[in-house]
Amino acid sequence: MSELASKIGVKSACEVLNVPRSRVYRERQPKTQAKPRPTPAHALSDAERGKVRELLNNERFMDQPPRQVYATLLDEGIYVCHWRTMYRILHVHNEVRERRLIRRHPTYKKPELLAECPNEVWSWDITHLRGAVKWSGYKLYTVLDIFSRYVVGWMIAEVESSDLAKQLIAETARKQGIQPDQLTLHADNGSPMTGKPLSQLLVDLGITKSHSRPHTSDDNPFSEAQFKTMKYRPDYPDRFDSIEAARLWARSFFAWYNDDHYHSGLNLMTPASVHYGEAVAVQAQRQRVMVEAFEAFPERFRGGFPTVKAAPTAVYINRPKAQADPS
Repeated sequence: MSELASKIGVKSACEVLNVPRSRVYRERQPKTQAKPRPTPAHALSDAERGKVRELLNNERFMDQPPRQVYATLLDEGIYVCHWRTMYRILHVHNEVRERRLIRRHPTYKKPELLAECPNEVWSWDITHLRGAVKWSGYKLYTVLDIFSRYVVGWMIAEVESSDLAKQLIAETARKQGIQPDQLTLHADNGSPMTGKPLSQLLVDLGITKSHSRPHTSDDNPFSEAQFKTMKYRPDYPDRFDSIEAARLWARSFFAWYNDDHYHSGLNLMTPASVHYGEAVAVQAQRQRVMVEAFEAFPERFRGGFPTVKAAPTAVYINRPKAQADPS
């Protein structure tokens, strides 16, 4: 820049290089080191600043801003310093924020569960069924196998209770022949799920317990999806006249859900066929039908030879990132 300016002038050189002339002149000025700002004679001493900080952080004033403290002290006939100075003292110690000791929310670990066969991971939850009159209703307990989506146990009661949950889980585990260290039981953090009666039962049966993170419904997706399927059925009543009527309807629904419902998450297999090992035979039978259809009308299969998908071989609650599906 300086060489070009010496030949054609500073103005022309700046126009050629598109550089402001003020920048050139500023850089030519001799560099002077800024002098440290002197401490005013009337400034508070370190001891006085310490007392001000202690005053602002004591139990009386720790939840008040400096302006309020300043005005309060003036009304009491006390002046220590201006409220702006109070702010500066707090800022030096990074205390221009909440100065009380408050509870911090803990970091919860995301549950990561894998089921590769039936009766390896169960998910359970409770939903509300509305009664005949306003504010009345019943509680539906549902236990679901996440691998097969088969409802292995359910119960309708008047209230939510860890004792009732204990009875349901114990009876369901007995019917399914659950052995120690075979099963993981996943649920949210409601009081029936975390109560002592159920927790002690799981220890006695050798069942591993797992819980969702607070306020995270995605951690229990299979139970949530099953409840949605139930409540979107065309014959789901707006209200149940009695607990007997609710049980009668639920008995019919779960029979349909387990044995006749072609589940999209199972590649249109029924939960019962996957739970009881019939999925391979169903897939083979469907494949024969598709082969016959292909041989009769190959021009209708633009994608080539049809293949019937099998039921999933692995089901996750929160698939680990390292094992995420590339697609």
